[in-house]
Amino acid sequence: MLDVELDELMSGAPAIAIDGPKGVGKTATCLRRASSVYSLDDGAQRALLEADPGRLERDPRPILVDEWQRLPASWDLVRRSVDADPTPGRFLLTGSAVPIEAPVHSGAGRIVSLRMRPLTLSERGLERPTVSLANLLTGRRPSIDGSTTVDLSAYADEIVRSGFPAIRGTAPRARRALLDGYLGRIVQRDFAEQGRRVRRPETLRGWLRAYAAATATTASYQVLLEAATPGEGEKPAKTTSIVYRDVLEQLWLIEPQPAWTPTHNHLSRLGQAPKHHLADPALAARLIGADATALLTGRDPGPQRLRDGDLFGRLFESLVTLGVRVFAQAAEARVFHLRTRNGDHEVDIIVERGDGRVVALEVKLSPSVTEHDVIHLRWLGTRLGSDLLDAAVITTGRDAYRRPDGVAVIPAALLGA
Repeated sequence: MLDVELDELMSGAPAIAIDGPKGVGKTATCLRRASSVYSLDDGAQRALLEADPGRLERDPRPILVDEWQRLPASWDLVRRSVDADPTPGRFLLTGSAVPIEAPVHSGAGRIVSLRMRPLTLSERGLERPTVSLANLLTGRRPSIDGSTTVDLSAYADEIVRSGFPAIRGTAPRARRALLDGYLGRIVQRDFAEQGRRVRRPETLRGWLRAYAAATATTASYQVLLEAATPGEGEKPAKTTSIVYRDVLEQLWLIEPQPAWTPTHNHLSRLGQAPKHHLADPALAARLIGADATALLTGRDPGPQRLRDGDLFGRLFESLVTLGVRVFAQAAEARVFHLRTRNGDHEVDIIVERGDGRVVALEVKLSPSVTEHDVIHLRWLGTRLGSDLLDAAVITTGRDAYRRPDGVAVIPAALLGA
């Protein structure tokens, strides 16, 4: 999905930075386009560029600066180079963490940033999508059709299988070991590389498990910390939770879904808390210890106080949100959620165009849609009027169609960019 965006931007932008967690395919994507490569997680190549930065002017282009955060000065080298020569498609930069020593200059207007995420359902090849988010964002209320054989058990399998390309194709035992290793590296190495020594690794592991259990909820960070340290009389300070959150965001491992705060309509008294999402729902499932069977049978091994609704439903919502974020980025739109302060109305996903008009999506772990499932979408329509471009319920069903009230019903496997 990112390939189309990248090729389009390379035709006009001199430098493009691709950010995202380790293992999503940033390097492989750029290697298919680069003529010269500096892998800065290799000490020898890092020393080479430090000793002779003029190489960035002499080497064949495009030049890939891989894991640029290992040499933060490389960002400014690229920025100064494109200041002198803004020819499109000169540099590609990849980063799997925000560097401790941030560049002096942001690169705004010179370096374009793209977020790369794990594979969406459509990128995994389960089904050919028949409904385009970009078309929904036009406001023309396109016809909705298509059918799929992807069923509930397939969605459960996709949640635990992962969207990391090198992990999803492995056998179940190897996949579990790879996910455990991925998570273990976060605790054992990545925090230290971000300048944060973890004094109590078991507390960080517990916090990660609590965060995973709170997927697609707005549980407070204090609640997460309480759930991470059950039975302990002396709780860590609230600042500990803030540090965990900040570092995990720097590592692109969590991606909170912000609350929608419209500026030009009459909606008021909206909640401000973000929804919690890990980069890949498979990481959440592994942290909790949930396999596909546990999801299908309704067994929730997560912390008791964070069992807010059906675990399968919340991880399915996270899987859908992952896809919508990728499709929205391609359409130059942003993704939020909506919840009134008293909780009487909420919409799972709000996709906002640049002009503030939106598409509203509800996510239901059900093959069918009832009147109850569209209550909040109808309420939003009465409040927004023409600012609501379209509305849909994303399901686990077989068929895509429009209801008589205009709300689209879309199986998750049929939704694409």
